[in-house]
Amino acid sequence: QVHLVESGGGLVRPGGSLRLSCTASGFPFSKWWMFWLRQAPGKGLEWVSHLDFNGRRIQYSDSVKGRFTISRDNAKNTLYLQMDNLQPEDTALYYCARDRFGEGRGRGTQVTVSS
Repeated sequence: QVHLVESGGGLVRPGGSLRLSCTASGFPFSKWWMFWLRQAPGKGLEWVSHLDFNGRRIQYSDSVKGRFTISRDNAKNTLYLQMDNLQPEDTALYYCARDRFGEGRGRGTQVTVSS
């Protein structure tokens, strides 16, 4: 059974940083492309970033490019999202998933950017 658990969210001031983690189990993590998605209050699910099996092919949405960094550690079955220079518009519930539509996502971790 696919199990993804996101963590690392919190309250941060504009310009601050957070590092999200996603621990995976129940499937061969190293054989899957992995995705970060987010959902802001009152809005739909938004694709943020993804990377391939070994982390060499990476893409970011225009809204986070240059500020967020996705990575993975296949030995630890863990996906990461380093978020720098956070802005209020980054406030959302962040999910990791196995596709850009949110397949297998967990409960998410809340990121709130506010002064």
